[in-house]
Formats: sequence, C-alpha cells, structure tokens
Amino acid sequence: MASAAGPQAAVTAIVTAFDSDVGLGTITTDSGHSYGFHCTAIADGSRTIEVGTAVVAAIGPAGPGRWEARSLTPRRGSAV
Repeated sequence: MASAAGPQAAVTAIVTAFDSDVGLGTITTDSGHSYGFHCTAIADGSRTIEVGTAVVAAIGPAGPGRWEARSLTPRRGSAV
C-alpha cells in the first residue's frame, strides 16, 4: 500500500513492537498496514520507544519490494 501513497508518505500509527536489544520494531498505521523500523529511525535520537506510543512517521523504500518506517515522532498527548 505504501507504493500507492508514494515514497516518504506521512502516516499516523502506533508502535506495536520494539526489541531494544536488537533495535528493531514495528508500527501499525491507522489503516492497518505494518512497517518495520530500526531504532535509528526514531527522530529524537533516543534509540528507544515504548510499545503503544502513537507516532507520525514517513514511509519510504527499504529495498527491493519492501517499505519501512522512518522519522518516527511521538504524537502530542501520546503516553510515552
């Protein structure tokens, strides 16, 4: 679905998984699509984020046929 929205499309989502030991996580958008992310994609540079955090993220290409979340920014009022 991200390809229909185009590269770097902004989405609202919830962090549905995050493993701080390996720095990998997943967000699920409000429309139900899931995208992986690396801890370096967290915009504030903290390298950690709580599961359940509401975020705004950019979706961009990650490799052949894959998309990833980038520039994760917690939404105001999010329970972090």
